[in-house]
Amino acid sequence: MSRDLTSGNPLKQLALFIWPVLLGNLFQQLYNIADTSIVGRFLGPASLAAIGSTGSLTFMVIGFAMGLCLGFCIPVARAFGAKDIAALRLYLSNIIALTIAISVVLSIGSALLTNRILQTMQTPDDMFDDARAYISILFSGIFVTMAYNILANLSRSIGDSRTPLIFLIAATFVNIALDLLFILAFGWGVSGAAIATVISQAASGIACFIYMTRRFPELRISRKEFRLDARVMGELLYMGVPMALQFSITAVGSIIMQACVNQYGSSIAAAVTAGSKVQMILTTPLDSIGMSMATYVSQNLGARRLDRIRTGVNQTLLASLVLSVLGFFGALKLGPPLALLFLDASQTEILAHIQQYLMYSASCLYVLASLMILRNALQGLGYSVPAMAAGLFELIARAVVGLVFVRSIGFSAICISNPAAWFAADIFLIPAYAMAMRRMKRRAAVEGWVTTSSQRV
Repeated sequence: MSRDLTSGNPLKQLALFIWPVLLGNLFQQLYNIADTSIVGRFLGPASLAAIGSTGSLTFMVIGFAMGLCLGFCIPVARAFGAKDIAALRLYLSNIIALTIAISVVLSIGSALLTNRILQTMQTPDDMFDDARAYISILFSGIFVTMAYNILANLSRSIGDSRTPLIFLIAATFVNIALDLLFILAFGWGVSGAAIATVISQAASGIACFIYMTRRFPELRISRKEFRLDARVMGELLYMGVPMALQFSITAVGSIIMQACVNQYGSSIAAAVTAGSKVQMILTTPLDSIGMSMATYVSQNLGARRLDRIRTGVNQTLLASLVLSVLGFFGALKLGPPLALLFLDASQTEILAHIQQYLMYSASCLYVLASLMILRNALQGLGYSVPAMAAGLFELIARAVVGLVFVRSIGFSAICISNPAAWFAADIFLIPAYAMAMRRMKRRAAVEGWVTTSSQRV
């Protein structure tokens, strides 16, 4: 069911839209955790560290692809909010063409550079072969990743956050079953985990495509309607490329930190890998709210409802404060048992490092929440370049912490790298959002938008 986010109580509408996104993100974490948990418990800390050592590199490439997908679908949400189905289908035609072309380029480019980047990251010899095998398989499936994410974001653009959830749940169980089959029964090691991920994503994407084209007439394109338009492609790239670069720029900072982590050996690398996975579970509600803001703001921008944009952002910032406090206490109580998903209880030193890593991050959750909400609100408003620039601030913060403080402070500096990056991004995003809203207010005054509740019909 598609949902029009341009009417009704903003917080209520957002809550109804967000909960399937939240569940979807939780299953996405389960989807990712299945690989690391099974690998960590059945193949050992060295293999777990090998997968973890590829995380920042994977995020740089796959994150770039996912950023494109998210950015491409923002104009679709705007067209849906404006009830302009012809424009929506024109965007969709050009999204299909761009997705095919970009996925081919990314797959070839990443295959050529993988070895060199892993060497630059100082990946230890006992992790190198596993890391290369795992990441090479994931990169070969970039088209699958992009296709699924385009479909999921298209569905959310027209207000349907349930359909991606259904197929993601199915893919999660397929992924877990294939992990166990390929790793335990076939003995394929970390390669089996990567193959399971690609196959499950492909199955989910195909099923999602069949369902969505039958269920939502807005997304059906006839041969006559399918046409390429240079102006539309330019608009899509203007929205998508900065968002993609934002992901990749953030990942470059993570690669710098990963190189620092690798210098401490596989035990510390395993602790950071597991700690990062637990952190992602705890921050899922905040990520879900942030992701939903792009669709919410885009639809209301199309409907010329500046009042709803302002109210929705303010209400979600307040709700995120409550969730951040709950997340902190959740890290205290749930952090240790969640860490046992990846490691045996006998590995006490690694588990202690994981808990320290989580405490630093959990104490700064509201900083992350503000970052996610404001960045996605800027994207929804069409300010994709300022949203990307926030990623530069994250990169600089991680680079400073990694290159300056890790050697002198040690593991504690690794623990503060993420909070430092979040603070740096917010320093830029808060005034950038305020400036964007002032500009939108001036535009609204000229074009006669609804800017206050007293103007509502």
